[in-house]
Amino acid sequence: MDILLVFFGFIFMILGIIGAFLPVLPGPITGWVGLLLLHLTKAIPQDWTFLGITLGIAVIIWFLDYIIPAMGTKRFGGSKYGVYGTTIGLLIGLFFFPPFGIIIGPFAGAFVGELMFDSNDSKRALRAAFGSFIGFLFSTGLKFITGLIYLGLFISIAWEYKSAFF
Repeated sequence: MDILLVFFGFIFMILGIIGAFLPVLPGPITGWVGLLLLHLTKAIPQDWTFLGITLGIAVIIWFLDYIIPAMGTKRFGGSKYGVYGTTIGLLIGLFFFPPFGIIIGPFAGAFVGELMFDSNDSKRALRAAFGSFIGFLFSTGLKFITGLIYLGLFISIAWEYKSAFF
């Protein structure tokens, strides 16, 4: 049973890293579930302080993920259409133009969204798209780094107690 928990925990860790790029998958929280599954094994002593701190970090980053792109868009003079365009552009870019669509999609989506809001001011739309793009990159980077750290913790803990699994 422990091997199965470790296997599914590792799958959740990988999904957590993938979730850094997919807006429909909460990356840090998914990665945290992987850490939880690892700590539910009989081989690894349960450390509720560790799990509580990592859960707190995951929830804070999940919350910030919704605020950071909007802050970037608003700071550069954008509207909610730019934020919506960023998300739609990411999804289109991710599925139809990989791997470069992850970078180009959010920017193009924010630009189109801002042009839909105000088609007369392309300079403002470009500036808002840039702000949305910067916010998206920062938020995605934060989630990706968190996912990598959680994966490193997972591997480190599993490696430390590897003899108990076999």
